Amino acid sequence: MLWIIKIFILLLSSIKTVGNPKKMTVSVIIPAYNEEKTVAKVVGVVKSLNYIKEVIVVNDGSSDQTAQNALDAGAMVINHPKNKGKGAAIKTGFKNSKGDIVVFLDADLHNLTKSQVNNIIMPIMSGEADITKTKFKREAGRVTELTAKPLLNFFFPEIKFDQPLSGQFAAKRSFLNKIKLEDDYGVDVGIVLDADVMGMKVKEVDIGKIEHVLSSLTELNVIANEVVRTIVDRATAYGRITMIDSLGQYIRMEILGLSLASLGIFAIFFIRFVSLTIGVLISSIGVIIAMYYIVKIIRISFNVFSRTDGSMRNLKTFLKMHSPIIVSGLILLAMISTLLGSVHFDGGKISIQPDSRNLIIFNNPSSNQTIDVRGPYTIAANETASPIINIPTEALATLELNYGDSIYIGGVKYTINQTVPGEENIMRLPVGARNVLGLNVGDVVTDGDLRNRFNNFYAQKALPVTGNTSNLNITEGVILKSENSNTSGRIVNIYMNNVQVSSTMGILTNGTYEIYLNGVADKTISYNPNSVTNTY
Repeated sequence: MLWIIKIFILLLSSIKTVGNPKKMTVSVIIPAYNEEKTVAKVVGVVKSLNYIKEVIVVNDGSSDQTAQNALDAGAMVINHPKNKGKGAAIKTGFKNSKGDIVVFLDADLHNLTKSQVNNIIMPIMSGEADITKTKFKREAGRVTELTAKPLLNFFFPEIKFDQPLSGQFAAKRSFLNKIKLEDDYGVDVGIVLDADVMGMKVKEVDIGKIEHVLSSLTELNVIANEVVRTIVDRATAYGRITMIDSLGQYIRMEILGLSLASLGIFAIFFIRFVSLTIGVLISSIGVIIAMYYIVKIIRISFNVFSRTDGSMRNLKTFLKMHSPIIVSGLILLAMISTLLGSVHFDGGKISIQPDSRNLIIFNNPSSNQTIDVRGPYTIAANETASPIINIPTEALATLELNYGDSIYIGGVKYTINQTVPGEENIMRLPVGARNVLGLNVGDVVTDGDLRNRFNNFYAQKALPVTGNTSNLNITEGVILKSENSNTSGRIVNIYMNNVQVSSTMGILTNGTYEIYLNGVADKTISYNPNSVTNTY
C-alpha cells in the first residue's frame, strides 16, 4: 500500500512540473528597423513578465535611436551594420539566444500587453502546442488575403489558419534547430509550412487587437514577393509542384515507359521464372507508354523552349529537366545494342544469346587487386603456320597463365601470345584447337566458362626466377582445372645450390614426378601427401 502512495505522489509532482512555466526558459527576439518610437514599449511589456529571462533586440541597420532606446529599456541589443531583412534579424537573435522557448515579436506594436504575450507562450509551456502563431483584429491584411491565402489553399490546402502571416509567434528551440529560417519576410510562413510538413502541433492564438504601423504599397510589394517566393520554394521542396505540372507528369510517365521496356527485355533473357509471354507483354506496354508520352513531351518542350530567348541558361534548364529521360533512354539503348550484338544466324533460325562480362571480387587480394571485370571473349580464326593462340590479358589471368607459356590441345603444343591492338576481347585459335575445344568462329565464351573449356588440358608455365640466375629458366607442368575444382594447392619452393630461386603453388597428389634439366629427364621423385616436410 505504501509503494502505491509513493507512486501517486510522484505522478502528482510530475504533473505539477509540466504545468510550471518556470521549468522552461523563454527568450524573446525583437527584430527592429527604425522603430525608435515603439521598441522601448515592447521591451518594457516583455520585461514585466518575470519568467522571461532574456530579451534580445536585433537592430537591423537602423538610422535612428532604435538601438539606444532598446538598450535603455533593458534589452540586450545586437546590431547589424546594414539592413539585412526581418528573417536575417530573427536568425541572428535565435543564434544568440538560449531559451527552450523562443518568442518573436515585432518592434512596431503600439498596444502590446502582458496578457497577449502570455497567450503566445503558455500553450507551449503547458505542452498543448509546439508552435504558436497569433491572429488579431487589424485594419489591413492585404498580403495575407490577396497573396498568401490563395497560394496556400492551392499548394497546402490542409492549412486553415485565419492569419498565416501574423508576425508574432513562438516555438520550441528543438523545432527551430531543424528548419531553415528565411532571411526576409518569408520567415513567418516558412515556419508554419515546415511545422505542418513535420507534423508539429501548431496552435493559432487570438490575442485581440494589435495596432501596427501600416506599410506603404511599395513595402507591401516587397513583402508579397518574399512571401510568394517562400511558399513556392516550400511547395517545390515538399513535392507539391511536381505533382501537378503537366511537363513533370509527362516526364515521369515517359521514364515509367522506358523502365518497363527495359524490365521486360531484362526479364526475357535473364529472369527464368518470368515467362516469355509476360516479358514481352511488360516490354510492349512500356514501349507504348514511352511512345505516347515522348510525343507529348516533344510538343510541350518545343512550345516552352521556342518562347524563350534560346540562351545558354535556358538550354541548361531544358537539359536538366529532361536528363532523367535521356539516362533512361541510354540504358534501354545499351541493352538493345548488347542484344543486337549477340544475334546468331543458323540456317533458318535467328538466335539471340547475350553474354555478359564477369565481375570478380578477390577475397584474398594479390598485387593490390581487389576487383576486376573480365570477358566475354569472341572466338576468331588464327591460321598462321606457327601453332599460336592469341589470348586477351583478362582471359590469361583467369587461366592463371602468362604470355610465353604453352598449352597442349589435342597433342599439339600451342604458345600463348598477346592479342593485336584493337582485339582486347577476341581470342584467336587455330582450326585444330577450335575443333578440340568445340568452338566455331563467332562463338562467344564467357569468362566464367573459360576454365571449363580448358579443363584438364596440360600446360607448361614459366616460373619467376630470383637471384643471380639470368641463364636459368624454370617451367612447371600444370593441369588446368575448371572453375568448380576444389583441389587445394601446396607451396613448392625450388632451390639450386641450397639457394631458393623460385616458388610456385603446386597441385600435388600421391604419385611420381619427373624433373627435367635442359629438356632431359634428370630425376624421378615420389610424392607422399602424408610427409609434406620431405625435401627432394
